Amino acid sequence: MKTVALLPTLVIVVVAAGTAGLAAEPPQGKAGTAVAPSPPAPKKPVLVPGTGALVKGVGDDFEDEKWQWHYNHPKSSEEQDKRVRGPMGRSTNGRWFEGPKRGTPDVVKRVELPAAGLEGSTHGLLVASLHAGIPGRVTYDMQQDDLIYNMQRVTGRGIAVADSPSVVVRVYMPPFEQWENRSGPTFGFRAGCYTHAIITADDHPDEGRFGLEEYWPGMFVCFENGTDKRYKKDGAYLRIRGGRNGGEIRGPTIEELGWWTLGLSFTPDGMVHYFASPGVDDLTMDDHITSQFPYGYRTEWMKTFFFNVCTRDDGKTWSTPWVIDDPKVYFVKRPQMATGRQPASKR
Repeated sequence: MKTVALLPTLVIVVVAAGTAGLAAEPPQGKAGTAVAPSPPAPKKPVLVPGTGALVKGVGDDFEDEKWQWHYNHPKSSEEQDKRVRGPMGRSTNGRWFEGPKRGTPDVVKRVELPAAGLEGSTHGLLVASLHAGIPGRVTYDMQQDDLIYNMQRVTGRGIAVADSPSVVVRVYMPPFEQWENRSGPTFGFRAGCYTHAIITADDHPDEGRFGLEEYWPGMFVCFENGTDKRYKKDGAYLRIRGGRNGGEIRGPTIEELGWWTLGLSFTPDGMVHYFASPGVDDLTMDDHITSQFPYGYRTEWMKTFFFNVCTRDDGKTWSTPWVIDDPKVYFVKRPQMATGRQPASKR
């Protein structure tokens, strides 16, 4: 499966003063015998997305012929103009809904898979947008729409990181000629999380106070447009959101197109782990990109997961068409603590 080196080995060469340009001799052992260089240290194992048991009733395989999306335009745009335009779009099976902050993608449609993917799967979900941002306006800036999974209908407020939740999805990367003619973020796979921290949201009534803070770690697919003078040819890579200080981290280059498997996992220490791999095989430690405490937060709850579709918002240019398939959520039940109670008498 693996044809892309996601974490290339870093080789550091130390050159002594006055020997620049000279080949370094191999290290010498006893009696001048050459010593083989030490292999790179193995990566410390972390929680691989897909570990444990499936959360029953969560996920979607899009195989139901009755699967439909109900649009309720105009779409919501709370983030841009404080307008929540309900009722918002929803899927007929109740598993997906339009994001109130940024609105629904313009196309949310069950389709036949564009290429063979998971064994036994024949259909996925197409998401794309033309009019992102505020309805009826054109900004000529990058805007994004949200498709959010309704995980709370099954899990309530979400899954505690003490139960090691993770989410896995397959995403189809189309041929570059189908990508929007724009460099930058084009698709996002993210999670909604909670922790206790100083609240930073500008419009939050408790801004500046210690309380329940919501944030959205994940990863974006970014396009390098070959018609852009900065790039010699079309290309793409993953961008991780985010690092301890809130900055974004450049992830692996997308060397091959077609199906990719993306995963996020959350461990009891509050850390978020990011994984990606070409193909549809299960993820392994070889697919680990990075582990972070985004924004310096320690995650307490995974509330849900969602997808972003990005476009230039010029009123005439469609986003890249994205097809997702078979998102699933897993957990590893925390060990039960002994209570110290004596067994009841059977008299």
